[in-house]
Amino acid sequence: MGDKFSLKGRVAVVTGGARGCGMAFAQGLAEAGASVALLDMLDPVISISDLSAQYGVTFRYYKTDVTSLESLRSSFDAIKTDFEGKLDILCATAGVNKNVHFLDTTEDDFNKLFDVNARGVYFTAQLAAKAMIENKTKVGSIILVASIASHMAIRSQRSSAYCGTKGAVRAMVPGIAAEMNAFGIRVNSISPGYVRTEMTAPFPDLIESWKDEIMNGRVAEPDDIKGCAVFLASDASRYVTGADYRVDGGVTMW
Repeated sequence: MGDKFSLKGRVAVVTGGARGCGMAFAQGLAEAGASVALLDMLDPVISISDLSAQYGVTFRYYKTDVTSLESLRSSFDAIKTDFEGKLDILCATAGVNKNVHFLDTTEDDFNKLFDVNARGVYFTAQLAAKAMIENKTKVGSIILVASIASHMAIRSQRSSAYCGTKGAVRAMVPGIAAEMNAFGIRVNSISPGYVRTEMTAPFPDLIESWKDEIMNGRVAEPDDIKGCAVFLASDASRYVTGADYRVDGGVTMW
């Protein structure tokens, strides 16, 4: 069974991979043997050389704006060169949020959230799928990162537009999965719950308030969520497509 979780020899792209959940997913994929291309506007919190040395695989970083097709295409072109045309896995994690009341949400707020969280995810997935088809991978896996916000209201934040963006991500998965099935590419999503990251760590009171909402009474660490990405990227999930996995400590069931 262990070999079914191995990603040795595979190449993964992780957007939003410089920190937080994206970095956790990247580390999980690397632990399983995949080489990883990190795409982000921010510099990685762990150096590329340290990541490569720690996991014994190739890591590369590409400064990328997922709202720009030109930037995305440039990064995928560079990945094609650097990894000799190979691409097997996408984990589209890049996303932003803004704590703003529904009645105060501006058009700029709305557009920014949808540009990054929905449009950026969609076209990142499209470019990854084209690269997988071009290199004829037999193990293609596209993982889109949605959120518990696609299943429920976030009581501790004013985030109706954000919920809409993550709902869009989750809703697009079955359609993309159906259209990619002919190419042997599986498409699924992960909906993480409350996670302690570099973005949330400066708000200890908020993190503390989340605990009462979670069935198992604790906020996730990034290490808690990366196993789901490894499962969906690997042969262990070869019969799984079009699905959403909630990794949320039971918050959506509570």
